[in-house]
Amino acid sequence: MKDLLGFLVRRLGWMAITLWAVYTVSFVLMRAAPGSPFSAERAMPPAIEQQMRARYNLDAPPLQQYWDYMWGILSRGDLSWSIKLEDYSVNQVIAEGFPVSASLAIFALVFAIILGVSAGVISAVYRGTVADVAMMATAVLGIAIPNFVLASIAILLFVFLIPLFPAAGWGTLRQVTLPAICLGLPVAAYIARLTRAGMLESLTREHVRTAFAKGLPKRTVIIKHVLPGALLPVVSYLGPATAGVLTGSLVLEKIFALPGMGSHFIYAATQRDTTLATGMVLTYTVLLFVMNTIVDLAYAVIDPRVELE
Repeated sequence: MKDLLGFLVRRLGWMAITLWAVYTVSFVLMRAAPGSPFSAERAMPPAIEQQMRARYNLDAPPLQQYWDYMWGILSRGDLSWSIKLEDYSVNQVIAEGFPVSASLAIFALVFAIILGVSAGVISAVYRGTVADVAMMATAVLGIAIPNFVLASIAILLFVFLIPLFPAAGWGTLRQVTLPAICLGLPVAAYIARLTRAGMLESLTREHVRTAFAKGLPKRTVIIKHVLPGALLPVVSYLGPATAGVLTGSLVLEKIFALPGMGSHFIYAATQRDTTLATGMVLTYTVLLFVMNTIVDLAYAVIDPRVELE
């Protein structure tokens, strides 16, 4: 318990430092970029622009803006108001968009884990067969093809040619299935390759050979003796995979018109909504840190030899 508390305290310290660094870099880059949130084809009257700048504290010196925004986050957890989405705070936008992105990520990860682990186990058990070659070739294609290309192909096949799923929208299982599959397929490909490599390594270990020599059924040996050790690389990969799923959903949410964080993040970037963009970047940073911490804890639970550092 003492080691666990120490581990969590150190992680919290590193997360605080990382968030400060990410906030600082984001602030500098967004202020250094040309243009402003009020740039548009139709020029805004100077008096109205001055009022807008005063409302969002953009008329203050840059250093004052830096400290005021950071103090608002530290003291009240306030990410300020969105500049382009009137009457919406950044906290509200994240609160409304996060459940959509999280649901999509959970569906995609569950699909990827089930498909990837199953394919990796079958490929390793039947090594060198047609099934092995076909699955690994498919995994290579899944890694090589970006998910937005998969989404375009999936829409052509399963929306227009074979109308099984709707093209866009959110709220039903049919609407989430297609984007979740497109988002999870590249992750499933990585998991399949990692599972296969881990299985092949575990199959050569002495305790596995002993289990086979005792006459235990092959299925029992695979599930109880081989698979737990083979899944360690997969567990390590799930942290970055979760971050990749959340950030990789940016384009997919736009393609399938999903009201998630990714759509809002793209909107903030294109519309120069600096407060919304900063809030999104900090939120994604926290999610990445939390998921990596959970994965490290799970790794230590699966393999007692691993020490928390």
